[in-house]
Amino acid sequence: MSVDVEAAQPRDEADDPGWEVDPDDEWGVAVITTVGRQLKLRREAAGMRAGQFGKAVGYGEDMVYKIEGGKRIPRQDFLNAADEVLGADGLIAATWEDVKKVRYPKKVRELAKLEAQAVEIGVYVSNSISGLLQTPEHARAVIGAAQPPYSPDDVERMVAARLARQSIFERNPAPALSFILEEGVLRRPIGGTMVWRQQLERLLEAGRLHNVVLQVMPTNCTTHSGLDGKIEMLKFADGTAVGRADGEFNGRPTSEPKHLRILELQYGTIRAQALSPGESLALIEQLLGET
Repeated sequence: MSVDVEAAQPRDEADDPGWEVDPDDEWGVAVITTVGRQLKLRREAAGMRAGQFGKAVGYGEDMVYKIEGGKRIPRQDFLNAADEVLGADGLIAATWEDVKKVRYPKKVRELAKLEAQAVEIGVYVSNSISGLLQTPEHARAVIGAAQPPYSPDDVERMVAARLARQSIFERNPAPALSFILEEGVLRRPIGGTMVWRQQLERLLEAGRLHNVVLQVMPTNCTTHSGLDGKIEMLKFADGTAVGRADGEFNGRPTSEPKHLRILELQYGTIRAQALSPGESLALIEQLLGET
């Protein structure tokens, strides 16, 4: 199929555009409903039927109705095309600034907001690679392997949300980042050999950044203080902090000083038990050479 023919095919719910709105996300629902209502008013004012408009912007009629009805979150290309077709002089395209703030699930947005404000982030994950370090292909393989399976649309939404959080690597000034990974996880070729190689290369790239400390917990360690699962620590410029651990406080985020001291003790102990940063990068290079 040529590029021109492919581009001319109207896209529908099965193969692209937009994500479903979480009905429990009140702010998200309000934003998407408002954008959809404005879009419908402009379309009707231009004298265009939904099917005619959909064909002009490259989307199916059913999808146009869902977006206008606040049932689907439009993507940027849809809004840009709509702006051009309706002659909105940038007003429709500009709604992307609001839409992009609610395109990911509420919990992910809240986490991303905290990560964007933190000056220090420490993460230990026992059974996977931290989402902040995952390549798109690895993230897609991990999320796609869930049971019961997510829909293809949900998988892409979750992958996009995970990658969006990685903007912390572009912050200036850069936050101090610490990651502890399990050796067993690094030996599991999730997604196949090429995806695994790319993921190992990404870890080496991140581990060599001046603001990143990456360590590996070896499988042959005789003492391991992180067997209860994931630990996250986020510290902020004003001296406050938030932490969470699977094995503590019902897994809920906490900012209580006495709770944070426990989490800091656990995380610090795991760091001490793990390989040094230099040894960790050497191990990853070794694993990469074995592929």
